[in-house]
Amino acid sequence: MKLAIATLCLVFAASNAWAQDKKEATPAQKKQQSRMKDCNEKAADKKDARKSFMSSCLKGESGDAPSAAQKAQQNRMSACNKQATEKKLKGDERKKFMSGCLKN
Repeated sequence: MKLAIATLCLVFAASNAWAQDKKEATPAQKKQQSRMKDCNEKAADKKDARKSFMSSCLKGESGDAPSAAQKAQQNRMSACNKQATEKKLKGDERKKFMSGCLKN
């Protein structure tokens, strides 16, 4: 009798594990899989730098130099942040100021 119960439990556990393997990937898993595929393709010619490139790529860091538009946005963000700090703005007041400043 104990053998039959043990066998039944083993069959149930195995079928449950098999069913979990067949679940559809979540959107986050699909996004990470896609990112991994893209990073892997870009890393094909990296040789020795491949490991560090893959690490930064999978984190979402491009590893490429920022474009002129990105540099301009970074400079604007830095200037607005400095102004907000000088004005000692905090909380919602700071958010409102930063939003307006970044739009200009």
